[in-house]
Amino acid sequence: MPETNETLTQGATEETANTSERTFSQADVDSIVKERLKREREKFSDYDALKKKADAFDAAEEASKSELQKAVERADALQQKLDAIEAAAQRQALVASVAKDSGVDAELLAAMNGTTEDEIKAQADLLKAKFAAVPGYKSDPHDNGGAHREPPKRDIPIVF
Repeated sequence: MPETNETLTQGATEETANTSERTFSQADVDSIVKERLKREREKFSDYDALKKKADAFDAAEEASKSELQKAVERADALQQKLDAIEAAAQRQALVASVAKDSGVDAELLAAMNGTTEDEIKAQADLLKAKFAAVPGYKSDPHDNGGAHREPPKRDIPIVF
Protein backbone atom coordinates (compact mmCIF):
# COMPACT_ATOMS: atom_id res chain seq x y z
CA MET A 1 0.00 0.00 0.00
CA PRO A 2 2.59 2.54 0.67
CA GLU A 3 3.48 2.40 -2.97
CA THR A 4 0.01 3.46 -4.00
CA ASN A 5 0.12 6.57 -1.84
CA GLU A 6 3.43 7.57 -3.25
CA THR A 7 2.17 7.04 -6.75
CA LEU A 8 -0.87 9.26 -6.16
CA THR A 9 1.27 12.00 -4.71
CA GLN A 10 3.70 11.81 -7.54
CA GLY A 11 0.80 11.89 -10.07
CA ALA A 12 -0.65 14.97 -8.40
CA THR A 13 2.62 16.83 -8.57
CA GLU A 14 3.03 15.92 -12.21
CA GLU A 15 -0.49 17.18 -12.94
CA THR A 16 0.20 20.42 -11.18
CA ALA A 17 3.42 20.84 -13.04
CA ASN A 18 1.73 20.13 -16.38
CA THR A 19 -1.07 22.65 -15.90
CA SER A 20 0.35 26.07 -15.56
CA GLU A 21 -2.11 27.90 -13.38
CA ARG A 22 -1.59 31.56 -13.17
CA THR A 23 -2.02 33.21 -9.83
CA PHE A 24 -2.98 36.82 -9.45
CA SER A 25 -2.21 39.18 -6.67
CA GLN A 26 -4.85 41.54 -5.33
CA ALA A 27 -3.26 44.41 -7.25
CA ASP A 28 -3.47 42.41 -10.49
CA VAL A 29 -7.16 41.62 -9.91
CA ASP A 30 -7.86 45.26 -9.12
CA SER A 31 -6.15 46.47 -12.29
CA ILE A 32 -8.03 43.88 -14.42
CA VAL A 33 -11.37 44.94 -12.91
CA LYS A 34 -10.52 48.63 -13.37
CA GLU A 35 -9.59 48.02 -17.02
CA ARG A 36 -12.84 46.12 -17.63
CA LEU A 37 -14.92 48.85 -15.94
CA LYS A 38 -13.16 51.51 -18.00
CA ARG A 39 -14.04 49.69 -21.26
CA GLU A 40 -17.68 49.29 -20.21
CA ARG A 41 -17.96 52.94 -19.18
CA GLU A 42 -16.54 54.04 -22.53
CA LYS A 43 -19.29 52.08 -24.29
CA PHE A 44 -21.93 54.14 -22.47
CA SER A 45 -20.07 57.44 -22.20
CA ASP A 46 -22.66 59.25 -24.33
CA TYR A 47 -25.61 57.82 -22.36
CA ASP A 48 -26.46 61.13 -20.66
CA ALA A 49 -26.51 63.04 -23.97
CA LEU A 50 -28.65 60.38 -25.61
CA LYS A 51 -31.00 60.37 -22.63
CA LYS A 52 -31.42 64.16 -22.88
CA LYS A 53 -32.17 63.88 -26.60
CA ALA A 54 -34.68 61.10 -26.01
CA ASP A 55 -36.40 63.12 -23.28
CA ALA A 56 -36.57 66.17 -25.57
CA PHE A 57 -38.01 64.03 -28.37
CA ASP A 58 -40.62 62.54 -26.01
CA ALA A 59 -41.62 66.02 -24.83
CA ALA A 60 -41.94 67.30 -28.41
CA GLU A 61 -43.94 64.24 -29.40
CA GLU A 62 -46.27 64.73 -26.44
CA ALA A 63 -46.74 68.41 -27.31
CA SER A 64 -47.53 67.58 -30.93
CA LYS A 65 -49.88 64.85 -29.77
CA SER A 66 -51.69 67.40 -27.65
CA GLU A 67 -52.00 69.73 -30.64
CA LEU A 68 -53.21 66.87 -32.80
CA GLN A 69 -55.70 65.85 -30.15
CA LYS A 70 -56.97 69.43 -29.91
CA ALA A 71 -57.38 69.59 -33.67
CA VAL A 72 -59.27 66.29 -33.67
CA GLU A 73 -61.58 67.54 -30.92
CA ARG A 74 -62.27 70.76 -32.87
CA ALA A 75 -62.98 68.75 -36.01
CA ASP A 76 -65.37 66.49 -34.07
CA ALA A 77 -67.23 69.49 -32.65
CA LEU A 78 -67.53 71.07 -36.10
CA GLN A 79 -68.73 67.78 -37.56
CA GLN A 80 -71.44 67.58 -34.89
CA LYS A 81 -72.56 71.12 -35.71
CA LEU A 82 -72.62 70.30 -39.41
CA ASP A 83 -74.66 67.16 -38.77
CA ALA A 84 -77.16 69.15 -36.69
CA ILE A 85 -77.48 71.81 -39.41
CA GLU A 86 -77.96 69.16 -42.10
CA ALA A 87 -80.60 67.38 -39.99
CA ALA A 88 -82.45 70.66 -39.41
CA ALA A 89 -82.37 71.50 -43.12
CA GLN A 90 -83.59 68.02 -44.02
CA ARG A 91 -86.44 68.29 -41.49
CA GLN A 92 -87.35 71.75 -42.78
CA ALA A 93 -87.53 70.39 -46.34
CA LEU A 94 -89.74 67.50 -45.18
CA VAL A 95 -92.03 69.88 -43.29
CA ALA A 96 -92.35 72.15 -46.34
CA SER A 97 -93.11 69.21 -48.60
CA VAL A 98 -95.75 67.74 -46.28
CA ALA A 99 -97.26 71.17 -45.66
CA LYS A 100 -97.59 71.76 -49.38
CA ASP A 101 -99.15 68.33 -49.97
CA SER A 102 -101.55 68.45 -47.02
CA GLY A 103 -102.50 72.12 -47.03
CA VAL A 104 -101.55 72.56 -43.35
CA ASP A 105 -99.57 75.63 -42.35
CA ALA A 106 -95.81 74.95 -42.53
CA GLU A 107 -95.11 76.97 -39.36
CA LEU A 108 -97.53 74.82 -37.39
CA LEU A 109 -95.97 71.64 -38.73
CA ALA A 110 -92.49 72.94 -37.96
CA ALA A 111 -93.54 73.50 -34.35
CA MET A 112 -94.46 69.81 -34.06
CA ASN A 113 -91.85 67.29 -33.04
CA GLY A 114 -91.88 64.83 -35.95
CA THR A 115 -88.57 63.98 -37.54
CA THR A 116 -89.46 61.48 -40.27
CA GLU A 117 -91.75 62.05 -43.20
CA ASP A 118 -94.31 59.58 -41.83
CA GLU A 119 -94.38 61.30 -38.42
CA ILE A 120 -94.79 64.72 -40.01
CA LYS A 121 -97.60 63.44 -42.27
CA ALA A 122 -99.37 61.95 -39.24
CA GLN A 123 -99.09 65.26 -37.41
CA ALA A 124 -100.37 67.13 -40.48
CA ASP A 125 -103.37 64.82 -40.62
CA LEU A 126 -104.00 65.39 -36.92
CA LEU A 127 -103.78 69.16 -37.33
CA LYS A 128 -106.02 69.04 -40.38
CA ALA A 129 -108.65 67.06 -38.45
CA LYS A 130 -108.47 69.46 -35.50
CA PHE A 131 -108.73 72.54 -37.71
CA ALA A 132 -111.66 71.11 -39.62
CA ALA A 133 -113.66 71.49 -36.43
CA VAL A 134 -112.73 75.18 -36.17
CA PRO A 135 -115.33 77.40 -37.89
CA GLY A 136 -114.04 79.47 -40.75
CA TYR A 137 -110.85 77.44 -41.26
CA LYS A 138 -110.39 75.89 -44.62
CA SER A 139 -107.14 74.26 -45.72
CA ASP A 140 -105.96 75.01 -49.21
CA PRO A 141 -103.43 72.62 -50.76
CA HIS A 142 -102.62 75.19 -53.47
CA ASP A 143 -101.44 77.76 -50.94
CA ASN A 144 -97.93 76.23 -50.54
CA GLY A 145 -98.65 74.84 -47.11
CA GLY A 146 -100.33 77.94 -45.81
CA ALA A 147 -103.80 78.02 -44.39
CA HIS A 148 -106.47 80.06 -46.06
CA ARG A 149 -109.01 81.43 -43.67
CA GLU A 150 -112.31 82.62 -44.90
CA PRO A 151 -113.84 85.54 -43.13
CA PRO A 152 -116.67 84.54 -40.84
CA LYS A 153 -120.11 84.74 -42.46
CA ARG A 154 -122.30 87.41 -41.10
CA ASP A 155 -126.01 87.44 -41.10
CA ILE A 156 -126.12 91.18 -41.28
CA PRO A 157 -127.32 92.45 -44.65
CA ILE A 158 -125.38 95.18 -46.29
CA VAL A 159 -127.52 98.23 -46.90
CA PHE A 160 -126.74 100.71 -49.65
